[in-house]
Amino acid sequence: MTTAATTVVHARAPGKINVFLKVGAVMEDGYHDLATAYQAVSLFEEVRATAASDFSVEFSGSIDTSGLTTGGSNLAIKAARALARKAGYRGGVHLEIEKNVPIAGGMGGGSADAAATLLACDALWGTSAAKDELLAIAATLGADVPFSFTGGTAIGTGRGDQLSPALAKGKFQWVLALADFGMSTPGVYQELDRHRDRHAQDIFPAEHQPSVDANVLQALRAGDPHMLADVLHNDLQAPALHLAPGLGKVLQLGEQNGALAGILSGSGPTVAFLVADADSALELQVALSASRLKVVRATGPVHGARLI
Repeated sequence: MTTAATTVVHARAPGKINVFLKVGAVMEDGYHDLATAYQAVSLFEEVRATAASDFSVEFSGSIDTSGLTTGGSNLAIKAARALARKAGYRGGVHLEIEKNVPIAGGMGGGSADAAATLLACDALWGTSAAKDELLAIAATLGADVPFSFTGGTAIGTGRGDQLSPALAKGKFQWVLALADFGMSTPGVYQELDRHRDRHAQDIFPAEHQPSVDANVLQALRAGDPHMLADVLHNDLQAPALHLAPGLGKVLQLGEQNGALAGILSGSGPTVAFLVADADSALELQVALSASRLKVVRATGPVHGARLI
């Protein structure tokens, strides 16, 4: 086992966009039954792990991290502790996390922290866990953590953690409008449930089984952003817009300035705009920045958690 405190292991994991998300009924475990198409994009969380006697974390990065907890409820700390328990490792780790994925932005930044932490701690401690073992731990930490670990493009079912790879050709260009506030994922799901409760059962039957539209898979296989733009879908977008109506203006602004389509990423509030090519991405970034929005460009798909 590695014990030298000076050894630093560096890992990174990507944020994600749900290019398609259908939400089914609430399951027995309290989670909703999902069918989603994930795409990992080139906003990465950077995790550096150093051996220590206990578990601690500190943050830096391109976004404000002042509101993040550094205690035991932090997902990266949970990931490290879970691996230590599984491996019987009695030491700890100090984590330095450089955050670039929006916090509470619907892009799985916390999940990426956890995925990169699992990989970094496995290497640091010499636990030699198999990929399947790390994925099993990842699934206990959160629905998006397994995808952050594998990356690429994938279909997620169940809670979103039952993954099957999806073929995606080429690169898709995204422009991301970052909000200056976060949204609670449980809160958005609760708003969706309230909306459904207000409507008749025949609009949303209890036996509804969500699935990913075959046209989404075809668009990804073709590597065609125009095809994909036509089939982007997110069941959480309407409830998120109800909670934060200003996001509707952001969507409208992007589509007025050349985006093929816009969609809320996950539970929001990050708005992801799909564009035709890199030149269009730059033009849209300039236009949205001129409207005083915080904007970054990203491409997808990219690799999952990886040692650097």
